Amino acid sequence: MMMNVYFRGAGSTASQQAFGWLAVFASAFCFYLATLIIRWAAPHADIASAYFVFSRFLLGFVVVSTTMVYQRQRLQPKRYHYLIGRTVANTIAVFCFYKAVEVGSVAEANILNMTYPLFVAVFSWVFLKNQRDVFSLVIVGVAFAGIWMVLSPGDIKVRWENLWGLSSGITAAAAMIYLNISRRYHDSQTILFFMFGLGMILMLIFFHDAIFWPNSTELFFLLSCSVAGVLGQYLLTYGFLYVTAVNGSIISSSRILLAALLGPLLVADPQLTLGGWCGAFLIFGANAVLALRSS
Repeated sequence: MMMNVYFRGAGSTASQQAFGWLAVFASAFCFYLATLIIRWAAPHADIASAYFVFSRFLLGFVVVSTTMVYQRQRLQPKRYHYLIGRTVANTIAVFCFYKAVEVGSVAEANILNMTYPLFVAVFSWVFLKNQRDVFSLVIVGVAFAGIWMVLSPGDIKVRWENLWGLSSGITAAAAMIYLNISRRYHDSQTILFFMFGLGMILMLIFFHDAIFWPNSTELFFLLSCSVAGVLGQYLLTYGFLYVTAVNGSIISSSRILLAALLGPLLVADPQLTLGGWCGAFLIFGANAVLALRSS
């Protein structure tokens, strides 16, 4: 069964598991709020998606460094390849996600980003031969029909801007697997320190042209988006201490419904077509079935 791939915190009690579920659910809302802020900023400030990503990592690095100094906690890296893998995959996933919000619909970007549980199952099938599950692969196949409906609900042609969202789902799946495995060897602060610090450096290297000294309006949107993203990242990292990658993923999938329902109201997104709604429910349903089957 696929659940054997992932790690659950040793000795976790029912109350700890409940905290994990609540933390992951709250992280879903924070991540959605961050995308709303990016869209709200568009009429008032010219800020590239890469700058939003950089500011999120910068704030996260400041927060985690400050808390570690205050708590006199030392870094305890043991398996650098897991930390680096988590950082690189997460950085690409966040950039693709924010780019999808910048060029397309907030709702569709969130829905496609939430395909990552499906790709967790796909990666497990490809790389872990002793844990292949035919039924899960069938469910993933059904979900891919839903992905196609979201990508191209009204015609045959794929809307290329939505491929940013799909790319974020693929790379987020890799980041989730790295996170869950890395939890076996590292505490949350060490994981977050590397993820924020190295992610910030990567964004500065590759997108330095998009980074500038902001005015008060730009700073407001950058800081608001960063606070929502960093809070979501903390909640997700701590929540996954007590839930498996797949079970945590189904809780996070509530963002699909949040985006589909609230997008037209809060950011004037176009209403999802009937095909888009069907695709969203297929993705959500597939995530739920995978989570139930894993347990």
